[in-house]
Amino acid sequence: VQLQASGGGLVQAGDSLRLSCEASSGRTFANYAMGWFRQAPGKEREFVAAISGSGSTAYYTSSVEGRFTISRDNGKNTVYLQMKSLKPEDTAVYYCAAGQRIALLQVGVHDYWGQGTLVTVSS
Repeated sequence: VQLQASGGGLVQAGDSLRLSCEASSGRTFANYAMGWFRQAPGKEREFVAAISGSGSTAYYTSSVEGRFTISRDNGKNTVYLQMKSLKPEDTAVYYCAAGQRIALLQVGVHDYWGQGTLVTVSS
């Protein structure tokens, strides 16, 4: 499975941005939980959000709860991360990942990892 993330850019604090991650594979996209992670300069990678294969369950890290929404379109093999009320501390490279279970993705256990897309939030 190859994961292609896109949608990053430079925005101002308070703005919104939507990231996309498209999976290209012969495997069934809906069989995988999908997640977003981020890594800020000089910091360790952290979990942001994850969604189950069916899209019925989602988890978020507390710092983005209520501001970010993860969703997926299994017909398009794509997972999204809608980000609102962005803050400078959201600045990071955002990565998408695929895994067998949403609970495992939350702790970073993944099967596939995509390249990152940079989000920069200016104050």
